[in-house]
Amino acid sequence: MNQRRVVITGMGIISPLGIGIDEYWQSLSTGRSGVGPITQFDASGYKVRIAAEVKDFEPTDYVDRKSARRMDRFAQLSVAAAGRAAENAGLDVAADAENIGVLVASGIGGVKTFEKETAVLLEKGPDRISPFFIPMEIANMASAQVSIHLGARGPVSTVCTACSAAANAIGDAFEIVKRGAADVMLTGGSEASISPVGIAAFAQMGALSARNDEPERASRPFDSGRDGFVMGEGSAILVLEERERALARGARILAEVVGYGMTADAFHMSLPEPSGENQARAMLAALQEAGLKPADIDYINAHGTSTPPGDRIETLSIKQALGDHAGKVAVSSTKSMMGHCLGASGALEAAACVLAIDNGVIPPTINLDNPDPECDLDYVPNHARSQQIEVAASNSFGFGGHNVTLIFRAV
Repeated sequence: MNQRRVVITGMGIISPLGIGIDEYWQSLSTGRSGVGPITQFDASGYKVRIAAEVKDFEPTDYVDRKSARRMDRFAQLSVAAAGRAAENAGLDVAADAENIGVLVASGIGGVKTFEKETAVLLEKGPDRISPFFIPMEIANMASAQVSIHLGARGPVSTVCTACSAAANAIGDAFEIVKRGAADVMLTGGSEASISPVGIAAFAQMGALSARNDEPERASRPFDSGRDGFVMGEGSAILVLEERERALARGARILAEVVGYGMTADAFHMSLPEPSGENQARAMLAALQEAGLKPADIDYINAHGTSTPPGDRIETLSIKQALGDHAGKVAVSSTKSMMGHCLGASGALEAAACVLAIDNGVIPPTINLDNPDPECDLDYVPNHARSQQIEVAASNSFGFGGHNVTLIFRAV
């Protein structure tokens, strides 16, 4: 089978750190936190009252009012990000619609719609539920609405693998282009779960930080004082394109996708397997596909959620996968700034890797004031670092034991 090369020619970002590539990168490279008090609902009676919200997002800037009303926020975010990605890539979707596909992930889907319509059912009865409830709520609508609004008629699918979903989507889209099933894929993730149920449910699990009085300091991966992650939201869409096609149309190539590895823990619904072995296997599988050695990795964007077990076990897994090189590679968690955007996080972090390669700057892990002795790698604490990056890896690990690593290379 002919194995084609796959490059990234555009990105669109709607994030808690800003809307658009420039705002996003400015925040990442200066260590600015996007975490603050929840404004999307009254959280005054909740254990957790902070989140990383997307600010100043107006869906009618991207779609007409009627369409916006018929989309859950997670789908609105994906359509906005995809439109920006296509524009950034100089991509004419209509000119080659059948060879352009869409693969956008969501870990949860339309939770806001589910909450709203459930309340209608309980308060007003079954005949008052919206006829758009199901097509607004189901998780595939991030992909479907992007396809509909941009007119992409190639392969269209959805991945729903919890917090690794967007990384799986990018990896699966990479394989689709590589094997020739499409020439271009718009891929990434979208999530909008900052809602009463979303916050209350994760808080009841003990997964969220309750540092309500210091929201900007609440997400602190690898720090000894970490007490859980901060819920985030947003969408990032990457344009993956067959390399020769991109060169032929004169596209600016941002980076190349070269490796995709995934494994399972087969261990627990929400906890990572303690040895880190299976996460390490995902990293090694991605390296093998890329034809690279551990020593070739310059930067790892860690899953780094700021949970006590997760950060410690990821540290173990990096050591197992990279051996002696683990102590030499720069590792950072951009979740320290934008919280954990669940099914969108892998795409936002993939974009961070691409921007780090493009700018020669490694984003920091902010709030790393007192490192956990068991988290003893180079986490680029508190301040960005100028460094040429040839190869960057991104780790994403999801509830249920989904482990994914993506590898990107400079061009």
